Amino acid sequence: MSSLERLLGLIDFQPTRDEVWLVGDLVNRGPRSLDVLRWANKLGDRATCVLGNHDVHLLARAAGAADVKPRDTLDEILAAPDCDRLIDWLRARPIFHADGERALVHAGLHPRWTIAEARALAAELEAQLRGPSWRSLLGQLRGRPPRWDARLGGGDRWRALTAYFLRARCLRDDGRVEPDYDGPPDGAPPGTRPWFAMPDPAWHTHTIVFGHWAALGLSIGAHHVGLDTGCVWGRSLTAIRLDDRSVFQVKAVEKPAGD
Repeated sequence: MSSLERLLGLIDFQPTRDEVWLVGDLVNRGPRSLDVLRWANKLGDRATCVLGNHDVHLLARAAGAADVKPRDTLDEILAAPDCDRLIDWLRARPIFHADGERALVHAGLHPRWTIAEARALAAELEAQLRGPSWRSLLGQLRGRPPRWDARLGGGDRWRALTAYFLRARCLRDDGRVEPDYDGPPDGAPPGTRPWFAMPDPAWHTHTIVFGHWAALGLSIGAHHVGLDTGCVWGRSLTAIRLDDRSVFQVKAVEKPAGD
């Protein structure tokens, strides 16, 4: 949260005039997850935040559908008096957001999805998370995802969709997510490439803003903006002004994860 506060000061963020897009993982990426969650919640419609894999892990913890992980920083949220309200707010966040010629997602997209298809597929997941059976959905996300096929149903469908929206970094030549690799692109397994570098992707009508891939670092191309610069690992926290692509960074204040 201290790094975030410093970055907000650098860009002179004013909720009365400005809007902010957040690439997800509000929680579990530093020691003050509860403060970050409350801050984003308080911004209301001045903030658009897509769900990240760590946010979904918090929802799964709250639902009793996930075990504690060694680096979790979620206990303070789960014990907070406003926990239920914050969980309900979090599970109402979008998985994917598009506005004009830009779109926001935590991790990535399938190369054959158009923006309209991505929006429709994300809406399926969003409806499940916002509905009365959200705990059941979270319980179905465990396990390796199958290859994406529009005919998939049930847990296979949810695992395949979340593999792209929440976890994708590199894809195999057939479009399948390479689930176990989180290093830099130049060390990726043979036959894989970054999801945004797949040939002739259907989503190329838009610029995709994303996070998730700390080892990638800041990556700006004609149709993608990757903003995860490894603050949790002691590097930096980054923002971009989308109108002119000006980049703003602050060095991490918090102690790096694992230290």
